[in-house]
Amino acid sequence: MHRKMAKKGKSKSLSIPQENRINIAKQRIKAAIIAADANNKLNVALEQFKFVLEEAIKTAGDKGKESVIRSQEPIKLFHEVVKSELIRNGVAPDLIVPQLGVSAGELNIYGFMKDKSQDISVLNRNAVKTPEIITAGMTKGRNDILGKDYTEKTFVVNVRSQMSSIAKNVDTIFERTFAETLNLHMRCPRMVLGEFFILPVTGYDMAKVIKKNPKFEDIKAQVATGNLKSTAKVLEEFIYAFASVNNRNQALSEDFKYERVCLLIADFTKTPIKVYNTNAELIADNLLPNNTTASMNGLAFPNFIADLLAVYTTRFGAGSFN
Repeated sequence: MHRKMAKKGKSKSLSIPQENRINIAKQRIKAAIIAADANNKLNVALEQFKFVLEEAIKTAGDKGKESVIRSQEPIKLFHEVVKSELIRNGVAPDLIVPQLGVSAGELNIYGFMKDKSQDISVLNRNAVKTPEIITAGMTKGRNDILGKDYTEKTFVVNVRSQMSSIAKNVDTIFERTFAETLNLHMRCPRMVLGEFFILPVTGYDMAKVIKKNPKFEDIKAQVATGNLKSTAKVLEEFIYAFASVNNRNQALSEDFKYERVCLLIADFTKTPIKVYNTNAELIADNLLPNNTTASMNGLAFPNFIADLLAVYTTRFGAGSFN
């Protein structure tokens, strides 16, 4: 996943020319996403995401890929997509933290187990900060400068991706997914949370990446024996997993769930990159079993932000983000 380094973008394993080449690529993707039209921001983010990863791989193989991911610049492309969608759906730009086109200054929020900087936070115009000493949970005794009420009225979306070893990491990815919701909902049960997850149809082939070849793994057809899984089966497992933590019902105390999850399944080997929003699209490309009971309903991108804002309005009333 996306780990932080002490100094973003720096890697002792890369030469100065390698770092310089990767930094030029990172500057290019920043400029591209800022310049992108709001109606096309997702497509631009996908193309630039692939570009910068492949440029890093061509430059320094697996070390280049690891370095650029640790810098967080590729994933921040999708932060901009989320912010743009918020604004398109009526959220005042000044209430988004960090603001559109800005990556620094994420809001640090205290949960039940820990405090953590959130990728995108939307502030309630009418909420008032009331600093307090936390009295319960693993953060007991800590000074929360926002206060529980302000925190609970803050709408949060976090963004993640996994670009290699897809079939091997379903359990680990899923564990991290609901750990985030438990941390915040256990302290602030009314809080509205969204998860935006970018999942490639197949991940990078690391044996090729080591050799500076940015090639994706081949799609695996049905596998009859052994522990190997077909690509369709792996994607089906991801859909089941994310659907199980989607569409939280607060009345049922489903603290482990998100109010809304977006599982963005994309085939990065196609030109242009293809995004799958429905079962029918996946089945047509042999990426889901024909008889599957897994469903992309409620997981697709087009209504992701609108759905979250509707939940927020139901809980806290209209006019919070004007």
